[in-house]
Amino acid sequence: MPADFTLRSVALTAYGPSLLYGFSSGLTAPVIALTAIHRGASVAVAGLIVALMGIGSLVANIPAGVLTTRYGERLAMIGASVLTAVGLGLCVIDVGLWPFAAGVLAIGVAGAVFQLARQSYLTEVVPFGMRARAMSTLGGVVRIGSFVGAFAGAGAITLWGLDSAYVLALIAIAIAGVITYAVPDLTDHAATAAGRGTVSTWSIIKDHRGTLATLGAGVLLLAAIRQTRQVVVPLWAEHLHLSPSTSSVLFGVSGAIEALAFYPAGLVMDRWGRRAVAVPCTLIMGVSFLVMPLTHAAVTLGVVAVVMGLGNGIGSGIINTLGADSAPALGRPTFLGVWRELADGGAALGPLLLSAVTGIAGLAGGIAVSGLVGLAAAAVLYRFAPRRIQ
Repeated sequence: MPADFTLRSVALTAYGPSLLYGFSSGLTAPVIALTAIHRGASVAVAGLIVALMGIGSLVANIPAGVLTTRYGERLAMIGASVLTAVGLGLCVIDVGLWPFAAGVLAIGVAGAVFQLARQSYLTEVVPFGMRARAMSTLGGVVRIGSFVGAFAGAGAITLWGLDSAYVLALIAIAIAGVITYAVPDLTDHAATAAGRGTVSTWSIIKDHRGTLATLGAGVLLLAAIRQTRQVVVPLWAEHLHLSPSTSSVLFGVSGAIEALAFYPAGLVMDRWGRRAVAVPCTLIMGVSFLVMPLTHAAVTLGVVAVVMGLGNGIGSGIINTLGADSAPALGRPTFLGVWRELADGGAALGPLLLSAVTGIAGLAGGIAVSGLVGLAAAAVLYRFAPRRIQ
């Protein structure tokens, strides 16, 4: 590792666009359902339109990897910025419900391309000895941007109305695109496109099937419990008949703890290996899920929510770091696209499992089974996550 390398040296180029992307997401995520309803959607249809964001990401992960492999990180991020701007434009201009839905889908697709290209860029420019800190900081920066964006959106909507959130997001994405445009490409992709084009998605899956089936399974389970945690605190608070404001405070405090833990998490991974974070992260979240049905008041639920937030926070960047460690030099973005597909698939399956078990055994049973998913993730990652740094 170069002695003079610091994360500060790539702060603007590596983290500036990600901060703005998180800010944009924080602005728009809370208002998509409301906008859909205001434009004539039923509650059910509004929920479907919100889901298009995740569907777009899930569908685009592998193509995003292929495109980034062929054309490079810089062009991929510029293209993602343009597509996001188009999607936001469709959200701002009220020309009907379905163009709005198409805009939301486009934002989801662009988000997959942007995030994958950013991960691939950091994998390339950051020395291995600082990789985990770089990836955890990436996650932390996006969370901070989203946190600030949510509050900025609330103020803008109060002053100028619902559509102002999309306008501010459009400005943020435009600035991110300008920053990305100013960053030189890492390699001459035009000169190497022919060679890179021979790396197919199928060949990547075939060559790395062992890693994808073992460590990848742990990542899928980790992503499942991570996504489910966003649902269980509000649901259990409602079960305890707590007010919506109390539920929001508990969720916010949990999120604040997560945001504070991202850099120490990366430091631990770089010094003591990936398993030193992966296992405690999943173990703490799994146990928190199992304990949650035993809470009966705001204070005890708050304690569990804080511990759950700590567990998730210390795992900040772990999925990206494990993916970067496992990715080959040739065809790295293609591999990362498959890796992100595993993570996004787990994120989609986690809440579905909670819903299915809750329908059969009640909410407490659904939360408990989700906790077992966390323990399973801890077991798989204990077995397959690297014990020491390379």
